[in-house]
Amino acid sequence: MNRRIAFSLRVLVLAAFGLLLPGCEQLGIGAKQSNALGNRPDLDCIIANDFYAVHFSAYLQPGKEDLASGNKAAFVPFCQQIPRTGKMFFTADLIDRDIRETPIGIRLVEVEKTGQPAPDDVREVRTLVEIPAKLYPRGAVEAQAEIDRNGDYLLYFLIGDAIEEDDKFKVPLQVGTGPAQIQWLMITSLAAAGLSILGLLIWLVLRSKRRSVTLEGGE
Repeated sequence: MNRRIAFSLRVLVLAAFGLLLPGCEQLGIGAKQSNALGNRPDLDCIIANDFYAVHFSAYLQPGKEDLASGNKAAFVPFCQQIPRTGKMFFTADLIDRDIRETPIGIRLVEVEKTGQPAPDDVREVRTLVEIPAKLYPRGAVEAQAEIDRNGDYLLYFLIGDAIEEDDKFKVPLQVGTGPAQIQWLMITSLAAAGLSILGLLIWLVLRSKRRSVTLEGGE
C-alpha cells in the first residue's frame, strides 16, 4: 500500500468520525454539541489534501462589547466560515508527525473568484501575512492577522520547499458569513463529505477485488 492510499485511509477514518459525531449529538448521544455560530463540531474541523491533514481552528478577538456582556460566542472556534472581520488567530494541529520535522512557512492572501476552472479559479488580490518557514516540533502551527474586509481568503501552509502543488497546503476562508449561510454551508459540506467518503470506500473495495482477481490469475 503506497503512501497516498495509506494516508487516504487515515483521513477517511477521521472524516467519518467527524461526520458521525454531529449525528450522534442530534440524537442526544454524547455530551458535546455542535455550535452553529462556530460552523463546526466542538471536536473537529479536519482539512486535508492527498498527503497532509490538519485540525484547523480560527478565533476572532472579542470586541469590548463581547467582553463586557460575557458573550460566550466570542470564544467559539470557527472552521472556514468566519462571520465578521477583525483580528483573527489561526491554529493548525499537524496530524502527520513526519512533517513536524520539516520547516513550514505561512502566507495569508485575499483572493477573488475568476470563474475559471481550478487551479485558475481564484486570483490573488493582496498578501496580509507572510511568515518565514520554521520548524513546529510540537505540531501546532499558529498565525494571526487583521482582516479588515469581507471576502475570500487563502491561508497557505508552505511545507518544505513547497515545490510540488501538494506541498502548498491551502485552507480557503470566507469572512463575513452570517448564521443562516453558516447553517446552509454546514449541510452542504456534510453532504459533500459524505459523498466523497462513499466514493472512496467504493474505490477501495473495487481496487481490492481487482487485486484479488489479479493474484488468483497469477497463480
